[in-house]
Amino acid sequence: MSQQKTVLVFGGTGQTGQHFVRLALKDGLRVRALARNPAKFGITDPNLDVIQGSITSIPDLDALVAGADFVVSMLGNAAEQREHTIVADLVRKLVPAMRRNGVSRFLHQAGGLSARPHRRLPLVLWIIRHTVARGFEGQHRDNEAVMRYLTDEANDIEWMVHRAGIGSDGPSKGVLQRSRRAISIATFQDCAAYNLRTVQDATAIHTCDGSRYGKP
Repeated sequence: MSQQKTVLVFGGTGQTGQHFVRLALKDGLRVRALARNPAKFGITDPNLDVIQGSITSIPDLDALVAGADFVVSMLGNAAEQREHTIVADLVRKLVPAMRRNGVSRFLHQAGGLSARPHRRLPLVLWIIRHTVARGFEGQHRDNEAVMRYLTDEANDIEWMVHRAGIGSDGPSKGVLQRSRRAISIATFQDCAAYNLRTVQDATAIHTCDGSRYGKP
């Protein structure tokens, strides 16, 4: 019988994160989650361990990381990220804690309008980012800082980035597949399912890919 694995989740009370937590529990994983307001989960499960706190004030990051098999970040706060790279600041502390505790696998969910490290966005995506999506510019800059850090300073860990095209909380539209070129506008639950599969997929290590719906 295989040993139960543990996933540490940042952003578990968010729109994608709540779906991820439920899917991970259904899949038989033990979930450890940091949450400012644990009541937002709205579920109780013997395999769900919620630690109250925020990413800007974690009392003991090593204790939070220790024993995890995977770490997943699905963080986003447009107001806070407008002024500060709060997620990149966390990741710069998180990766050393992972090294100290022998945890190697990390998935970060970014947005599809965040450029790959040291690359420019295609013109169409650049126009969308600076027009209809300009209110999320701080989040894109923060995500890009995370990807640059992982690429330039953390290739000793098994990181992966999902540049997700998140659109709504509607019903599933199908199964997302990893894609270097196309990005589908996806539902929160489909992005969560993709994240859960991808963090356990060794072929995704050191990629910053988008996701698109496969052909039915």
